[in-house]
Amino acid sequence: MQLYNTLTRQKEDFKQISDPVRMYVCGPTTYDEPHLGHGLSTVIFELLQSYMEYRGINVKRVQNFTDVDDKIIDRAAEMGIDWFDLTQEHINSFLEAMDGLNVQPADVHPRVTEEIDPIIELIGKLVDSGAAYEAGGSVYFRVRRDEDYGKLSGRTADRMDELARLEPDLLKENPEDFALWKAWKPGEPAWESPWGPGRPGWHIECSAMARRYLGDQIDIHGGGLDLVFPHHENEVAQSESATGVVPFARFWVHNGLLRMAGDEKMSKSLGNFVTVRDALKSHTPDAIRLWIFQSHYRSPATYDAENLIAAERAVRRLRQAANAVNTGEDSGDRYDAEHIKQRFVVAMDDDLNTPRALATIFDLAREIFTAQSDGSNIADGQAMLRELVGVLGMTLDEPRHGGEAGDGKIDELIAERQNARQKRDFETADGIRDQLMSMGIEISDTTQGTTWRRT
Repeated sequence: MQLYNTLTRQKEDFKQISDPVRMYVCGPTTYDEPHLGHGLSTVIFELLQSYMEYRGINVKRVQNFTDVDDKIIDRAAEMGIDWFDLTQEHINSFLEAMDGLNVQPADVHPRVTEEIDPIIELIGKLVDSGAAYEAGGSVYFRVRRDEDYGKLSGRTADRMDELARLEPDLLKENPEDFALWKAWKPGEPAWESPWGPGRPGWHIECSAMARRYLGDQIDIHGGGLDLVFPHHENEVAQSESATGVVPFARFWVHNGLLRMAGDEKMSKSLGNFVTVRDALKSHTPDAIRLWIFQSHYRSPATYDAENLIAAERAVRRLRQAANAVNTGEDSGDRYDAEHIKQRFVVAMDDDLNTPRALATIFDLAREIFTAQSDGSNIADGQAMLRELVGVLGMTLDEPRHGGEAGDGKIDELIAERQNARQKRDFETADGIRDQLMSMGIEISDTTQGTTWRRT
């Protein structure tokens, strides 16, 4: 199996350094509803664990919650609520959203506010070694003391002005140094420390939690491409400076970002995001996962409602193949799908090439239909289909109905479909019909107009 390693900028044979494989994945900052970008990243690393375990490799996956942060404090103040209540609400909504996407929880979901002691301990090591210093009740990491700083992102010392702009602070020895501990300010949460009351900086939390639950060195560190600098670069610097173990992470794996139409990154700060909750009102978990896997994980993905509708149709095709009547049940001629499994493994071994893996699955579906028409026993082929989509976290279950979509949303989609039909845009009209079907809505076109009912 090969994985692309951001640290070396090339694909490498994956050789585990521990059993189980130790995987740390950066989780969300819990100040808003989880959006599809969070869903994409979490699904990708859950898939990496799932596929490794399919290949017989044990994995321990840790994904954190950042539950104290500038953004959380600011949002809670804007809303006039307690910051802890805000984070608890959105931790729950994240777990609920990931469950809706059929994501298996990480083995450990630590949260910063429950890891203060390990964080303080790690900061203390950095201060004692001279890699960090206290100033005004805060603690900062000495960036220029680390000769390897920049090896992950490629940002060299002469570009430290970029880092300096991210955390301006007159107390620093040098502008590019970053905060490990932030001194208390009125109205902010705080914990006692050897340097006075305060709270952790953003970067130190992940180093401390990875170390506590996985050890000084880990096999895989994952996250979105936007975290390479400064977050992951700073993790490398502080972890290796504190422990002396190099490399901190053997593989750095980063997923491409989800973008809206117009090539703008989907993010909470930009306010242009689609929540997982809203996406699941209109689309099945299988369709959302298939849509994610149609792009290679390192490539950017673009949110497009039409693509999700097409994914829904594709999932229905797989579901039909899995549930096709086995007309050759009593026949000795059995369809052998082992060659498809081999192609699937080759694709996934190549840096999780899900587009190619999906192509093999759809080839299998087509061959199942062909074998069925030839009178062959397709039971083995159907079992293989369910096995392979199971690796991808897809169930091929019938869509869950029960009136999740409101009447207004249904009427809106029917109006859009009618408008498309009047323009003779039958492809869009058919796509909307498929979307309604995935929502458990059956429509009928009559001389009096279009009617609908929940199935």
